[in-house]
Amino acid sequence: MSEARPEALLFDLGNVLIEVDFARVVRRWAALAGVSPESIATRFEHGPAYEQHERGEIGAAQYYQSLRESLGIGLDDAAFEDGWNQVFGGEIAATVKLAADIAPHIPVYAFSNTNLTHQRHWSVHYAEALRPFRRVFVSNEMGLRKPEAASFEFISREIGVPLERILFFDDTLVNVEGARAVGMPAVLVRGPDDVREAVARSTGLGPPRP
Repeated sequence: MSEARPEALLFDLGNVLIEVDFARVVRRWAALAGVSPESIATRFEHGPAYEQHERGEIGAAQYYQSLRESLGIGLDDAAFEDGWNQVFGGEIAATVKLAADIAPHIPVYAFSNTNLTHQRHWSVHYAEALRPFRRVFVSNEMGLRKPEAASFEFISREIGVPLERILFFDDTLVNVEGARAVGMPAVLVRGPDDVREAVARSTGLGPPRP
């Protein structure tokens, strides 16, 4: 990690600020389709259609049609959306509070690989948690996803901060490695303590433990 004090902090949403669990999605779809969760779980993947959906290259209706084919279930679009939004859980309170506390001192931003359906959901349900963030960058608007180098470079240009002065937090190793590959310091987040300790170490703001 760079020794220079960061000029901006960049947070992933899922499992850094907001709990997400695709097992809940699978269980809901299974219940609506009258099949076992296992029969869906073994077929559900974050494949090409999933990535196209997150880049905004295809809409929800096209993505749901791809799911009908790959999962072998005949749910209508409304049922797919019902299950799709079950992915979200509660706020990760300690990290949400830390971001709010740090925001007056260092600008905070968020970056999510997401799609329009999920964006509409979390932007409403977690509006207060996201209030301190100067901007939430979303893949479906950018046409770029983590860990693509261009996604991090885009954010750097937009906020006017060099890559090496943005400290990034994500729970997925491939995204952390992608950020580091373009010179952005990045922390693999397994829980709130990882964020707290990295912020204290790199900024000198706040103790590493509560």
